[in-house]
Amino acid sequence: MRNFRNVFIALFVVLVSFQTNAKIKLPALFTDNMMLQQKSNAPIWGWAEKNSNVTVKTSWDAKIYKVKADASGKWRTELKTPSFGGPFMIEVVEGTEKVIIKNILIGEVWLCSGQSNMEMPLKGFPGQPVRNGNEIIVKSTNKNIRLITIPRATVLEPLGNFEGKWEEASPKSTANFSATAWYFGSLLQEVLQVPVGLIHVAYGGSSMEAWMNREMLKDFTSAKIPTTKEDLAKDPNRVPTTLFNGMLSPVIGYGIKGCIWYQGESNYERASEYTALMKKMVSSWRTLWKQGDFPFYYCQIAPFNYKQFHLNDYVEKYNSAYIREAQLKATKEIPNSGMAVLMDIGEENNIHPMDKEKGGNRLAFQALAKTYGMEGFEFESPKYKSMEIKDNSVTVSFDEVPNGITAYAKEVTGFEIAGEDKVFYPAKAEVRRKSVVLTSDKVAKPVAVRYLWKDFAKAELFSTGGLPVSSFRTDEW
Repeated sequence: MRNFRNVFIALFVVLVSFQTNAKIKLPALFTDNMMLQQKSNAPIWGWAEKNSNVTVKTSWDAKIYKVKADASGKWRTELKTPSFGGPFMIEVVEGTEKVIIKNILIGEVWLCSGQSNMEMPLKGFPGQPVRNGNEIIVKSTNKNIRLITIPRATVLEPLGNFEGKWEEASPKSTANFSATAWYFGSLLQEVLQVPVGLIHVAYGGSSMEAWMNREMLKDFTSAKIPTTKEDLAKDPNRVPTTLFNGMLSPVIGYGIKGCIWYQGESNYERASEYTALMKKMVSSWRTLWKQGDFPFYYCQIAPFNYKQFHLNDYVEKYNSAYIREAQLKATKEIPNSGMAVLMDIGEENNIHPMDKEKGGNRLAFQALAKTYGMEGFEFESPKYKSMEIKDNSVTVSFDEVPNGITAYAKEVTGFEIAGEDKVFYPAKAEVRRKSVVLTSDKVAKPVAVRYLWKDFAKAELFSTGGLPVSSFRTDEW
């Protein structure tokens, strides 16, 4: 028995030594249970002996790809993927060494990024639940959904890898996975009946500038690029470039269908720059991915009482209606994009709304309609179209209302109108099929309209499909 034990220990040491000294190394993105984008040229890369010859074999078509590692040992090639299916295997060989990636599915891959409302897991944050999260977790086992989370990292220079692995959806893996991303991906998988892979890259409290690199930020003088570790001492997740370097960089180039984004809370004080920042970030990400203008769908932040963060220095520009307006404007300036309006889920004193289902589902509505071409359902919130002034009344009309608007038989009190004196007063609202007629005894000649132009407000107007109207204004005062 003792001899058998000694032999076992010796074999174990040899195996460990072999793994430690193995020449082939693959990034964490390429592990068992991974998902590859269907009907694409899906990149794969890794490291081997410098200047060595590497072959990659795919089980779905038995094709062999030959590639040469460069002087640093880095190699890269692209795999032609078929329509969805699996499970498959990939073999990576260099000399006498072989790495086999097993249980691979081919389907639809989406990048899921942003700050805490994207990061918030199905199990919730401590003391902050996700509505129905536990029930969803219990029922989440699904071999056709694959998940991977990139761990938090804030660094000065771009990283090439991270610690992590792909997992099949199960209560153990979904409990700690993004709730918004889960609702999005699980609805896609259910409706499309194809496998779905979700890459979660989010960090609570992060600014948009942290997800951009130096080149992207060169025209934004307010962005201070860090140069030393001391620059990261306070709130490194809000320091420009840090999350691009630590979390996004290792993922760039992996084959995806598109991206979903939920961020803005950490930029509410600087709403005037947000549209331009977002436009630059999205166009730059697309350039780096080299996949053209891939779909980019995002959540408009929910109403919240941000004034509590500025008890002694609150100014009007901190009203989160301004950042919501900036996000609304971005839909017109970013091609192949769309926004999920969340005016109906906000909580006055909780910046992390419990209801993550509406956000995830509405992002999925955007993708199902715009990316996958499905029809027959509403996917866009009604948008302000125009106003017509007649005597003392204003008629506000909306686009994206194929079946009209509704207040669900409740009184609408969130509109305000102003005359040339620029003083806004609450308006009486009469809801019609695709418009609202506004009047106020205090405004004889109205010239401007605002709707829910507050930090915190509850949605009052919806499409008949249940999608809320965003806060908006017709003035630029």
